[in-house]
Amino acid sequence: MKAIGIIGALCVIVLGSSLAIGQTVRGNPKEGQAIYEKNCLRCHGSQLDGKGPDSQDLIVRPANLQSSMVRSKTDWELLVTISNGVLFSPMHSFRGKLTDQQMLDVLSYIRAVSPPDVVS
Repeated sequence: MKAIGIIGALCVIVLGSSLAIGQTVRGNPKEGQAIYEKNCLRCHGSQLDGKGPDSQDLIVRPANLQSSMVRSKTDWELLVTISNGVLFSPMHSFRGKLTDQQMLDVLSYIRAVSPPDVVS
């Protein structure tokens, strides 16, 4: 439980200045596409469906960014995943590899291709 608090605090420090909870993403989807193609496409695929060329070699399959489960996540939740990665999976942290703005750009691209699933 303590580790979650530390991770949460780090996310607030790292991304807090860029995106408050519930705030709309202010990234550049065109820039995000180039970053996605360089860093994410091999696992998540060109259709963001988790079927990239390296996905069949992974024990834990990459997330399908088109799925309703992923689309229902908040921008904040997705940024935390991009920034910190996912424990016990091939999804590694991009903190220190991408700037806050680059992570926002990637998120903006993902949202442009696969908009949030709004629950009515």
